[in-house]
Amino acid sequence: MADSIQAVVASTKDFRNGEMREVPLGEHNVLLFKEKDQFYATGTKCTHYGAPLKNGTFSNGRVRCPWHGACFNVKTGDIEDYPGLECLTTYDVRIEGDNVVVSATASSLAQQRKTKPLSKRQKDTPVFVVIGGGAAGGTAVEILRQEGFTGRLLLISKENNLPYDRPKLSKAMTITVDKIQFRDSEFYKQHDIEVKLQTEVVELNALTKTIKLSDGETIKYDGAIIASGGSAHDLAFIKGAQSKNIFTLRSIEDAHAIISAVENQNVVIVGSSFIGMEVASCIAAKVKSVIVVGMEKVPFERVLGTEVGSAMKKFHESNKVQFRLEAITDSFSSTPDGKVSGVVLKSGEVLPASVVIIGAGIKLNTGFVKEGVTKDVDQSLIADKYLKVAEGLYAAGDLVKFPFAFLNNDKVRIEHWGSAQTQGKIAALNLLGKQIPFDNIPVFWTVQYGKSLRYCGYAFQYDEVVLDVEKDWKEKLTFVAFYTKGDKILAVASLNRDPIVVQCAELMAQGKMPTVSQLKEVIKKEGNSASIFKAKL
Repeated sequence: MADSIQAVVASTKDFRNGEMREVPLGEHNVLLFKEKDQFYATGTKCTHYGAPLKNGTFSNGRVRCPWHGACFNVKTGDIEDYPGLECLTTYDVRIEGDNVVVSATASSLAQQRKTKPLSKRQKDTPVFVVIGGGAAGGTAVEILRQEGFTGRLLLISKENNLPYDRPKLSKAMTITVDKIQFRDSEFYKQHDIEVKLQTEVVELNALTKTIKLSDGETIKYDGAIIASGGSAHDLAFIKGAQSKNIFTLRSIEDAHAIISAVENQNVVIVGSSFIGMEVASCIAAKVKSVIVVGMEKVPFERVLGTEVGSAMKKFHESNKVQFRLEAITDSFSSTPDGKVSGVVLKSGEVLPASVVIIGAGIKLNTGFVKEGVTKDVDQSLIADKYLKVAEGLYAAGDLVKFPFAFLNNDKVRIEHWGSAQTQGKIAALNLLGKQIPFDNIPVFWTVQYGKSLRYCGYAFQYDEVVLDVEKDWKEKLTFVAFYTKGDKILAVASLNRDPIVVQCAELMAQGKMPTVSQLKEVIKKEGNSASIFKAKL
């Protein structure tokens, strides 16, 4: 080929099994891997946000992104765990004597990512319906077409926009939808994916396999995936919650409304966990004042624990955020024209507020599921390990509760973006007749004032938090925290200690995590935990 480029990039003698290395090829670099004496080459950057994969982990035939945990098969380039959409480009590798030779086209080196081929509709049946235009739903429709489904395929979403990267909303609130959209409308048309926006499902009957829509249409389905997620809690039961300038954050329209309203205002944020604190970090420099009201002793206490929460509190206070903790909102006061004027706490204190933002979690969008599906008390849909909730019906994302192998098949519900995408993929594959359990290790992240805290695993309840820190860690905001139960590490959080979280995510996935006893011994002996994870990969 005219634009073909090839070069000797390494010597076989200098490469260990299990090693990855970024090497030059033409005007670009490729990532070279060696496993079981075989060499492979891929693009160098994660297809999600462009993280350098050389800083992540390579083990068991896949490379894991150092930022958000996306995984790619180094042989095929396929994305195997999310977030993201695209696969890595792979390049031809051959061995000539002791030389490792990589060849590629100039265009593939420049792009370094690829979209897998998608099929198109060839017949009217079977009819598959995906309900929900978020992470799980947007991923599921692509996987169905990638896997060769040629029947009628519908994506039904109450959103105004095509699927987009929702986590950006609480981190970059002025971003426009064209910058974070999964795909444009032409993509869905090209692959015969019927998209019905601003349309709600008002009833799904799993016994009759029928779906009734808000526009009056009734659809008879052969297979469906419920991925309708949740809606932000608006605390409507609190007196005054209907006042003007009280916002929740779930959509891009919400983000734009908030950022337009807060300039030089007295803002109160109700909720001291991730959404509330990310919004605080976004707006702190723009507002007159910002006070966070939380029921916990410190922000993030339930997920991150008291010690890490107190460090994050101090970090926010250094950015002029105030707190009212172990506090409960009693009511919202308002002006004669109906605009919010204050937040009244149960203690009697009144916090002046011209803008209120509520970050109090979500309520699940499952009210339309009427017959043939079991719901838990929180209105989540009960599924098996394959995410199946009824015959021909699967669920994915925030609303599904399933037995999680990592926790000895305890039933859990996971509210993480990457997990929702992975569940969308698995639900789609299983709808096509495969039998793939969801057993992927959750990874999530939060960005506040430009610093990224990363977390892997699942620890709804834990006995102890084991810290790997230096004496002045709260000032430096550098730590690793291990959330443990008995002698098992359930979850890991870190800040400024990459790539330890993704190393742990990979070890959890392989069942190779050290015990709590082993962890404590290494920290006591060496002063930190880094060596034990490197040794096990």
